[in-house]
Amino acid sequence: MARIIAGAAWPARLLAGFAAGGVIAAVDNLAFEGEASPMIVVALLLASTAAAGATWRGRGWLASAAAWAWVPAAHLAKRLLGLPDTLHPNTYASILVLAGFTLVVAAAGTGCGLLLRRLAAGAPGTA
Repeated sequence: MARIIAGAAWPARLLAGFAAGGVIAAVDNLAFEGEASPMIVVALLLASTAAAGATWRGRGWLASAAAWAWVPAAHLAKRLLGLPDTLHPNTYASILVLAGFTLVVAAAGTGCGLLLRRLAAGAPGTA
């Protein structure tokens, strides 16, 4: 029964990831007149994926992946629609590089969240 209940929580994790990714993409593309520092985006992605890893342990990967996907997808959509973008050069290759870099950031964030949860729980058998 517990496995069924835990398995039913995936929509909440997915929704949380989409919400976090939407905020990150909005900050990246809309805040400060469309010119946000890349470090802000990296920090937000790192924090949101770390929170997912710390909250849901190994199942947090779904929220992390959903949050990550927004960053390159927003730039890809702008490229396909011919809209101006803050990514320079605005090419498919640069979007692919961005996707790879942000994937590494999201994975590192999730891993840090998992580590934080393990450290907060303490080693088994200790008081």
